[in-house]
Amino acid sequence: MADTDKPMSSLDQLMKHTTVVADTGDINAIKEHKPQDATTNPSLILKASQMPEYVHLFDEAISYARQHGDSLIDGMKVDKVTLALDKLSVNFGVEILKHIPGRVSTEVDAKFSFDYDNTCIQAERLISLYEEADIPRERILIKVPATWEGICAVESLEEEGIHTNATLIFSYIQALVVAQYEGTLISPFVGRITDYHMKENGLTEYPVADDDYGVQSVVQIYNLLKKYDFKTEVMGASFRHADQIIALAGCDLLTISPNLLHELQERYDDVPIILSMEGAKQSGQENEVIRESDFRLKMCLDPMASYKLSEGIRSFYNDTRKLENMVRERMS
Repeated sequence: MADTDKPMSSLDQLMKHTTVVADTGDINAIKEHKPQDATTNPSLILKASQMPEYVHLFDEAISYARQHGDSLIDGMKVDKVTLALDKLSVNFGVEILKHIPGRVSTEVDAKFSFDYDNTCIQAERLISLYEEADIPRERILIKVPATWEGICAVESLEEEGIHTNATLIFSYIQALVVAQYEGTLISPFVGRITDYHMKENGLTEYPVADDDYGVQSVVQIYNLLKKYDFKTEVMGASFRHADQIIALAGCDLLTISPNLLHELQERYDDVPIILSMEGAKQSGQENEVIRESDFRLKMCLDPMASYKLSEGIRSFYNDTRKLENMVRERMS
């Protein structure tokens, strides 16, 4: 069979409709799958930092912090450990950007999830470190947990020309407020939503797309934002299996782990467009103005969103503290 007659893999079909993003800190995996963008988070950086091929990025961050820590950066004093953590994240981001044409997402410390001021300060410092490495801010998305304080920080950062990725999205209300505050991108966590409802309903097998709460959450969010012409991009994240990904073909972006990228590359199922601007315009989604009190009440009344947001913050916080301990040990 001639090469031109070979069937397209499911991944190649998906990439015709959706921007594929690698959800990993493993640069070798990014080289293999050649995504447009990439995302990182503290858990991925922690995992990658313990791989022998990336020890040099860790060592360089330590060296940089020893030289520049406890000095003024953008008019503020930064201790060595904090600077090393930031520089480590940026080192991975810089290395990743050598192998993709688009953007990389770098996350602020989860300990600032409810701290507007320090979220903005760390975001600005991360951008400064990228620019020091000759990476323009247009290629960076600063990941901020979608708490009320985090979303307020998103608004301020966007006004400064710092693009954001509001993460740990578990509710349409989080997505709507980020869009109203003109965040660049949101990351609804498909798999974690599905996990919650499977446990609540005693399910042992993953549901089909129409019954998958995680998939349907992204469908709802996508339709809402597109129906009302919000500029915020939607990036489905945290997938448990490939069928969830295929069920969201047409979404602006999908961030996918290396193992699922590989599976999609080996599959040849048809991947029809599921989400579209035309479909969104015909949906029944309703826009509404959300005040802080509305946001907090609606999150409180949604046990899944409240629990999974807190769980996600705890997970990223704990993994950042593990990285912090690694830095302290290396510096001592």
